[in-house]
Amino acid sequence: MKWLIVLLLVTPHCLVAQDSVKGPLVVFNAGSLAKPFSDLLKAFGATHPDVVSAQENSGSLEAARKLTDLGKIPDVIGVADYGVIAKLLIPQHASWYATFARNSMVLVYSDQSIGAKEINPQNWWQVLLRPGIRAGRSDPALDPNGYRALMVFQLAEKFYQQPGLAGKLEQAFPPRYMRPKEADLTALIQAGELDYSWSYASIARTAGLRYVDLPDEIDLSSPKLADQYARASVRIPADRRSGRDSVEFRGEPIVYALTIPTKAPHPRTAEAFVRFVLSPEGKAIIQQNGFTLLEQPILAGPGKPPAGLF
Repeated sequence: MKWLIVLLLVTPHCLVAQDSVKGPLVVFNAGSLAKPFSDLLKAFGATHPDVVSAQENSGSLEAARKLTDLGKIPDVIGVADYGVIAKLLIPQHASWYATFARNSMVLVYSDQSIGAKEINPQNWWQVLLRPGIRAGRSDPALDPNGYRALMVFQLAEKFYQQPGLAGKLEQAFPPRYMRPKEADLTALIQAGELDYSWSYASIARTAGLRYVDLPDEIDLSSPKLADQYARASVRIPADRRSGRDSVEFRGEPIVYALTIPTKAPHPRTAEAFVRFVLSPEGKAIIQQNGFTLLEQPILAGPGKPPAGLF
């Protein structure tokens, strides 16, 4: 009986050793996931030293179009809006997705920004409309933060009861200050080249930036306000192969998601990494990077995801 007990204790360890993964692991991720996914890949590599990882950061929509338009297939793709997977990748390029974190829209700035000493959650829109303000946002055709900024404008118009405010705010963020993803704007704020830009709370916290903590009614953070957020909507260009000229995104609480593409070149390694991301250790790394963990993560899509993700 003693030998049987020892065998049962040792066997799982042996199975894990035999099931170790190795080789390439290619990850595409949203710009706001650059730091947490870098940390996750390092931690994963510490326990899987034979895995050689490569990470590409971009706007979530741009990452998706690498698959749909360019035929570049990663092992894992993580996005800042689960809708990018649901609307652009399923069913042709993916069959399921798993949600894992929340975030909120914030307006970041520095001590040198015009109006820095007086801006607050009540007057931020008035400050942005002042002459001479340099304000940036990401491209809504490439990055969810870009179309979410437009949603914030629409929600602010209703919340502050200021007819026409959405259009005025959009004009206050001219194309010359637009970048492919929100993370690209951080350095411009830090260098004093921009006064304000739209970002996420996670980036503001980890980068040490000052930011306006917007009311829940407009920052797309609260699941309780989903019906209110849905009053806002933005249409973006669709991929060239879909046969659609545009795709509509409606306002809703910010939810991040990931998936393993159907034709992922290294699915076994991808599954091991995704399990790690969704494990207690992985979720702790995500939380340390300023994200809010979901109380109830969701597995969705027509396909069957790998077993044991949650």
